[in-house]
Amino acid sequence: MVSSVLCRCVASPPPDAAAAASSASSPASVDPCGGAVCGGPDHRLRLWSLFQTLDVNRDGGLCVNDLAVGLRRLGLHRTEGELRKIVQAGDKDLDGQLDFEEFVHYLQDHEKKLRLVFKSLDKKNDGRIDSQEIMQSLRDLGVKISEQQAEKILKRIRTGHFWGPVTYMDKNGTMTIDWNEWRDYHLLHPVENIPEIILYWKHSTIFDVGENLTVPDEFTVEERQTGMWWRHLVAGGGAGAVSRTCTAPLDRLKVLMQVHASRSNNMCIVGGFTQMIREGGAKSLWRGNGINVLKIAPESAIKFMAYEQIKRLVGSDQETLRIQERLVAGSLAGAIAQSSIYPMEVLKTRMALRKTGQYSGMLDCARKILAREGMAAFYKGYVPNMLGIIPYAGIDLAVYETLKNAWLQRYAVSSADPGVFVLLACGTISSTCGQLASYPLALVRTRMQAQASIEGAPEVTMSSLFKQILRTEGAFGLYRGLAPNFMKVIPAVSISYVVYENLKITLGVQSR
Repeated sequence: MVSSVLCRCVASPPPDAAAAASSASSPASVDPCGGAVCGGPDHRLRLWSLFQTLDVNRDGGLCVNDLAVGLRRLGLHRTEGELRKIVQAGDKDLDGQLDFEEFVHYLQDHEKKLRLVFKSLDKKNDGRIDSQEIMQSLRDLGVKISEQQAEKILKRIRTGHFWGPVTYMDKNGTMTIDWNEWRDYHLLHPVENIPEIILYWKHSTIFDVGENLTVPDEFTVEERQTGMWWRHLVAGGGAGAVSRTCTAPLDRLKVLMQVHASRSNNMCIVGGFTQMIREGGAKSLWRGNGINVLKIAPESAIKFMAYEQIKRLVGSDQETLRIQERLVAGSLAGAIAQSSIYPMEVLKTRMALRKTGQYSGMLDCARKILAREGMAAFYKGYVPNMLGIIPYAGIDLAVYETLKNAWLQRYAVSSADPGVFVLLACGTISSTCGQLASYPLALVRTRMQAQASIEGAPEVTMSSLFKQILRTEGAFGLYRGLAPNFMKVIPAVSISYVVYENLKITLGVQSR
């Protein structure tokens, strides 16, 4: 078995491993679950021994075929798809195989994930998993089994296909599994979408910065089966409503600066607020907020349902979508949701730009637009809006996943819970990067939506508007209103998080 390979002596370790072994200045740290954490010199020597055993063709790299043959010799069976996931996860230089450094780095990340799973199963926190804990974990997922069935799970687990060899996780026959047995059994087996990580690292459900273009969050099996998912969505919708209302003055100022600010009309933040209050009083600071809040519910619901359906088409297994598949599914779901509620986006812009007495309300605004400009007016700016989804969602997801994985690799030992401040910081940074990337498209969209609200404004296309802005204002003109937009990110994220956590308690959402 793998454990026997990891324990034997090595005759010819790699130079860096030998040097690490000869240095006594940095002893290996101790894993709280038992055993040494990956990275100590002794452990590195054992990994080199395993690497040599798996390197069937002796070319210094592990390809899918090497892993298949080498693991089969060790009595482990993995499917080709599982082995391909291992190589893809560790292959940093994209050459189709793992060299020794990539192999070590992959196993370090892999062991951290295994430790999180082990900790989540170890309900008694005694460093061992017994049949009662197996039963409790499955009960949390809505699956009821007897103690006898739980003991069978502990005693014997098939490793893949029904013709694959039978291996024993519980090697000492104690009807419990310790950390070393757990790690040895699951070594070189891909682990994805760990429930604890999904549970604690929700992003788009919690944080609302006024733009609902992020990729929807994943939900654990437990949350789906117990119906907690819809409570999370309701809590997120309520949090978004409060957050948008609190930051509405900054949002309206951003719209005014996007549409009216120019080199000849240099609108500053203080001057913009003064102008709004002078024209319509303090109440005018919240113009357009009503429709902005109303569109949260239909947009979130449509986006979530579309995402769940697209996941089944994009991924072979909806519980193990890779980040690229999540981006594709999330972007398509966002496009469907935006297409469905886009007339409300146009109404929001027109209401934010209206003069005192111009419209009596949302319905009056919709009637006048329909009568004067026709149905097509409700889809002005649609193209730049759709194009803006990909950079916003892609960069937001990539930055958030990078920050999340960096924290998990460095700090996650006994739990995947990052705490309030880490979660807020990651959400703020990723949202800011996403907005920065898509802001020029958002500005062009807003100007196209506002065309008819400016008397005598000619009809312009997206490309002609880009050219006009660059010609008359330069590249800086594409970022008008960026300051109030960024000013609202931190308060919006903070307010939505606090309200979300309180609504979760009210709705009976259980947090571990």
